[in-house]
Amino acid sequence: MRKKTVRIIIGIVLLVLLVMVLKYFKDANSEEIVDYDVEEPFYTNIDTKTVATGKLNPEEEIELKPQISGIVDVIMVEEGDMVKKGDLIAKIRVVPNEQALVSANSRINTARLSYDNAKIIYDRNKVLFDKGVISKQDFENNELALNQARESLSQAQNDYQIIRRGSVSGGTGANTNIIAQISGTILEIPVREGDQVIESNNFNAGTTIATIADMSKMIFEGKVDESEVGKLEEGKEIKVILGAINEKEFPAKLTFVAPKGVEESGAVQFTIKADVNVEPSTNIRAGYSANAEIEIESKDSTLVIREALVQFDRLTEQAFVEVQNENNEFEKKDVELGISDGINVEVVSGVKEGDKIKIWNKASDEDDDDNN
Repeated sequence: MRKKTVRIIIGIVLLVLLVMVLKYFKDANSEEIVDYDVEEPFYTNIDTKTVATGKLNPEEEIELKPQISGIVDVIMVEEGDMVKKGDLIAKIRVVPNEQALVSANSRINTARLSYDNAKIIYDRNKVLFDKGVISKQDFENNELALNQARESLSQAQNDYQIIRRGSVSGGTGANTNIIAQISGTILEIPVREGDQVIESNNFNAGTTIATIADMSKMIFEGKVDESEVGKLEEGKEIKVILGAINEKEFPAKLTFVAPKGVEESGAVQFTIKADVNVEPSTNIRAGYSANAEIEIESKDSTLVIREALVQFDRLTEQAFVEVQNENNEFEKKDVELGISDGINVEVVSGVKEGDKIKIWNKASDEDDDDNN
């Protein structure tokens, strides 16, 4: 009785498994055939461009520095002000060095002693010359010595005034003036009234009082990758786009391509510069981030396909597409590609107009529902 029961249970299990297998094959055989969308090659214009990132800066920008050390007494302008060449920017009050002042005063005393001695000799010899006791040549030598002593005294006095006041005339406020060397906009004033400044000389760049730039002449300075730099030519017309002004475009001309690259993050970058035509009514600020669109190559009315249709062999890296034949089956066809704009790519050979090229993603009801 027990054996019979076991046989029945085993039979039921086998029957259930058989039903499940039959159902699986039925579902597999009745599975819906996958349909693929297709696209055809078409003719269009295609442009290959590269984008260089960089900044927009004034072509002419100078830093004003004092010619003598001292303290900023007054600043006459503010950042953003328009100035003309020769306008007063700031005044520097000289704080003389005590040791230099004492030395200069000592030189005055020495020069005065020399002058007084030369004057005594000149006056004595003039009387003798008038009486015919000494020759004219001896008298002229005395006169020359007097003039040289007078000049040395004057020079010593001037040196003293420069150390004490900052200039020979000095002025009523004993200031030195910082004058605008070009017409333009005040970009930056890195000092404040009361700050100590250092003079500009052969050993020190000096303290910058203000930075002035002509904002009507702007240049784009950016960098391009080494793979693109060989295709660039100076004098080429490009477009500069400013994101800060609603993606506004400005025409520009490429004026410089660096002969030497610099490695950055594992890639070699080359500096480029371009003159930018800026409308006078456009409010441009120095240092705006900008992108330059540079056309590398272009072709008119060339056969193209969407770049998304192209596949590549994993081993040979040969480009290919799948083309539908007369039996509605897809055949693999190798293609030779030309230039690309990132969306469409030129087809040199492999397909022709009218071919139906398989789109990778299958068309399904689910996708249609998502699109709707």
